[in-house]
Amino acid sequence: MASPLEMTEMYDNALLGILQHVGNIQDFLQVYFGFLYRKTDFYRLLSGPDDRMGFPPGVAEKMVLKTFRLFEKLAEHDRERALSERQKRQESACAPPAAQELEVASEPCEATPEEGDAEPSQMDSASSDTGRASTPAAPDASVSSEGGGGGSSGGGSSSSSSSRGPEAPGGQAAAGSRAASADRPQNEFQADPDSYNGAVRENYSWSQDYTDVEVRVFVPKTVVKGRQVSVGLQSGGLRVSVRDGAEEKVLMEGEFTHKINTEDSLWSLEPGQCVLLSLNKTSEVWWNAVLKGEKEIDINQINRERSMATVDEEEHAVLDRLTFDYHQKQQGKPQSHEMKVHEMLKKGWDAEGSPFKGQQFDPSMFDIPPSAVQF
Repeated sequence: MASPLEMTEMYDNALLGILQHVGNIQDFLQVYFGFLYRKTDFYRLLSGPDDRMGFPPGVAEKMVLKTFRLFEKLAEHDRERALSERQKRQESACAPPAAQELEVASEPCEATPEEGDAEPSQMDSASSDTGRASTPAAPDASVSSEGGGGGSSGGGSSSSSSSRGPEAPGGQAAAGSRAASADRPQNEFQADPDSYNGAVRENYSWSQDYTDVEVRVFVPKTVVKGRQVSVGLQSGGLRVSVRDGAEEKVLMEGEFTHKINTEDSLWSLEPGQCVLLSLNKTSEVWWNAVLKGEKEIDINQINRERSMATVDEEEHAVLDRLTFDYHQKQQGKPQSHEMKVHEMLKKGWDAEGSPFKGQQFDPSMFDIPPSAVQF
């Protein structure tokens, strides 16, 4: 599966032509969303359980925000890399010559034994002061450097519930409400954009479409900065923990039911609400659970129809042709395969030696089955 950058680079020339024509980003976005409005089911809302076209309320908007966050993260990485390279160049330009370093390093060799004994104590004292000064920042630093290791293995629900510890009454009420919602029927999950084609569990909710899974891991209200969060994402599993005061809590940990593509997956923090995980599937299959060992959903009760937004160009062309043929047939007009044959017949209708020369072309003379034409 192509990465987001590789996939978008394929259309650079076409999109650049549109952008140059309209002249600015705002009008370009209007062209793009106007196309979604006119040619797809992007803005259509599902009106009932039997409706197979469109999205539940809020899902289309969430798709746009998810794509925006994906490229926002890439842009942030580019800025960090550029800043790091600039700092390295500045440090290299300000580095003292090697001769000065050798001269400074040779000074302690001439010190007396008393001075040699006193120097370590001064260094110890300085390092002790430094340690005391940096103590408040230590928890943040440790979390930001952690990966997905540590903690107990197994299903996400059991590990997270054992490690959360005591919570405020409001947090306990919210957790109790989420635990009760786990027993809701699937049609209630379908009505919520955060659990569309997924479910709500004790510590998280999840939703999916044909290519991606989105997980919202609930966090305490005191978790408001990214350095308080540690996320370890691997192709076969994940670990999400937060630092709340001096205590680290593992909120979700376990093995995925299916593999993910880590290069195209990302996470972000919605302060005081949740850690949002956008997981890119390696295979286009419908998941019945995020983690092995958790309660599974019945995929026969979800909307397994592919959205027009996930259909590639070739399939989109076929669907457009079928839609066109349907409307033509309803109006008693020629369908696409008939029109194609009619164009070929017209070329020979008035040709020299044709028995129909001079007569008006009459398409009703021909009965053309759809199998007679290949598109």
